[in-house]
Amino acid sequence: MGHSEIFDFARNFAVMVKVRGPDPKGMKMRRHAFHHYRSGETTLSASGLLVPDTLCDTQVVKRLYGDNFEDRVLVVTVASVVEPFLSPQHRENIPQGRPDLISGVRIDIMTEKTNEESDQGTPCWLVGELLSLVDVPASALCVQSLVESSLGLSEHEWELGWSLATHNNDSQSSKDNFKFQGRLAMGGPSSTSLMCKSLTRMAILSVPLSFKDLLNYKKSSMNKRGDFLLAVGSPFGVLSPTHFFNSLSVGCIANCYPPNSSDGSLLMADIRSLPGMEGSPVFSEHASLTGVLIRPLRQKTSGAEIQLVIPWEAIVNAASGLLWKSPQNTVEGLCYQEGNSYAPRKGPFTDQKKSEEHLSFASSSPLLIENTMASVCLITIGDGVWASGILLNNQGLILTNAHLLEPWRFGKTHISGRGYGTNRELFSSMLEGTTSLGNKVETVQISQTSPSKMLNIYGNHRNIRVRLDHVKPWVWCDAKVVYICKGPWDVALLQLEPVLDNLSPIVANFSSPSTGSKAYVIGHGLFGPKGGFFPSVCSGVVAKVVEAKTPQSYHSNQREHMHTHDHFPAMLETTAAVHPGASGGAVINSDGHMIGLVTSNARHGGGSIIPHLNFSIPSAALAPIFKFAKDMQDLSLLRILDEPNEYISSVWALMQPSSPKLNPVSDPPRSLLDYKSKEEKGSQFAKFIAERKDIYNGTPQIGKSGLLSKDVIPSKL
Repeated sequence: MGHSEIFDFARNFAVMVKVRGPDPKGMKMRRHAFHHYRSGETTLSASGLLVPDTLCDTQVVKRLYGDNFEDRVLVVTVASVVEPFLSPQHRENIPQGRPDLISGVRIDIMTEKTNEESDQGTPCWLVGELLSLVDVPASALCVQSLVESSLGLSEHEWELGWSLATHNNDSQSSKDNFKFQGRLAMGGPSSTSLMCKSLTRMAILSVPLSFKDLLNYKKSSMNKRGDFLLAVGSPFGVLSPTHFFNSLSVGCIANCYPPNSSDGSLLMADIRSLPGMEGSPVFSEHASLTGVLIRPLRQKTSGAEIQLVIPWEAIVNAASGLLWKSPQNTVEGLCYQEGNSYAPRKGPFTDQKKSEEHLSFASSSPLLIENTMASVCLITIGDGVWASGILLNNQGLILTNAHLLEPWRFGKTHISGRGYGTNRELFSSMLEGTTSLGNKVETVQISQTSPSKMLNIYGNHRNIRVRLDHVKPWVWCDAKVVYICKGPWDVALLQLEPVLDNLSPIVANFSSPSTGSKAYVIGHGLFGPKGGFFPSVCSGVVAKVVEAKTPQSYHSNQREHMHTHDHFPAMLETTAAVHPGASGGAVINSDGHMIGLVTSNARHGGGSIIPHLNFSIPSAALAPIFKFAKDMQDLSLLRILDEPNEYISSVWALMQPSSPKLNPVSDPPRSLLDYKSKEEKGSQFAKFIAERKDIYNGTPQIGKSGLLSKDVIPSKL
């Protein structure tokens, strides 16, 4: 099924929930990224799932809520949209039965589903009622495990909600946030537990509607990393439902938790999620219900967000028999197709036109992606620094980044056994897989090394450990450094000691990928060894291929891998998310073949990373390494990578290359002629940042309120 077909089916089950109530002190919107406040009333909104009669037990509903439930339908949404309006006694202690709201609260639900015969998608508002609040303990424990694994690591503090949910000058909001973070930092288990329960709590509403459509669900055990996801929600719904109601967002499953469980209770989604989309129903490639989107976890220091989905099965298990996992009866309008779940036939809002040419993420085989993940390993140095690596052959040769071993060559601090994830002082200068966009980048120092001595000069690196995931449970091995590139390429090679059996080396594709082709990034971003995760996968496309003139040494040794005679790809830019820790991971295509080595991404002037702006070394540029990996005998092959190349160095320094020019013009603009000397080399943006170094590196000005002065505003680029 194409995106449009899945969306046309899924929007039947998506609603927007709006809650409005009295708020004379303007306190109800705290910890909400978006709200509307007017004349003493606050309005909050979220998305929701319209539950058909085929997925709920009407007998249980009537027993719990009375016989007046006739011609009403359940709606599942996040509890955070109604919790601020609960009565004081129920706000402190969530009741088992029906919660009470304060006087004057109104719940409205917007839906395109008006009746069984409707064939128009005209949205309408229906008055809703709050029936119950449901804790999902299995999912809450998963989130709690994630948060507590980072307690005590200041650079790993987690916050709830989106980066837009910044606390402004509201003093009470700031105090609440400080108190919340302080409890987490001290490791208070009760506070962490309450926070995680609140994040995963669901609200059960009802609306006057008859809805008997058939909706299948996807079993938790069937969820795999790389599987297609589609969410339908209403971001910023309070602002204008006309513009944002039932918006589409697509992506894939990045990871599952617990990692070794067959029935994961929490999914991490590589998907766009905006404020107001919490509560959105999430569907698979065959329009089966996967789960419900909730608010993300956000890393306080880096700003990285983890989008979370609670599987439908976990919600059903927590609903005390109220909901069903799968339909208990069938209706006309939907039919079961073998191997295609429940597919739309002739039903409302269903577009029957074929879209074979439509590009669908679901066209990639998740099995190919899952198999490739066995080639990506986790590398640690000491007890704090970690990155990713790629297994190249059955002899235990591993490819990773040189900045993991020699960070000082790339503008980072020295290795001291602690780094990203363990030491706040090192965070600003040692981000695994990041490049500071706009700051001056020093030219890589080139040194010649005799190939015969390459295996003996790296004995100063200690405590290198590699975790291999090709077997269950995973295995930790020691490793030694075989090679560190001294040229423009950020690459290094490690050797496992000892070499295990049944290794799963990666398969490389040396052709230049097409711009717009699908790309998947596999690596250990954000969560290191303590998280206990398998590699995560993030999806995107190849945004740009930066080419360079093919070095002469490549012509004589790697001719079979060169896609053209004159030029070869020197850098890949992708839109897939890359987070700290993913350095050394693999960029693969839809066939599961490696097209690049994850090397760096960009960050704002203020220090926060830009996950979707990242850079990788193409497989074609790594051809000498793959040729060496065949028998590991000819060390002279690696000397090719050590050759100085000013053009490639400038590409990786994000500077304007001085020569050669790939596309010369007869009359270049004057601005390009101003960069002739080395002192003036670099982008205009880099020069802008350098001239304002005192602003960014100076002591921040503190205002009377204790907050940063508004006279100095950090750059957002």
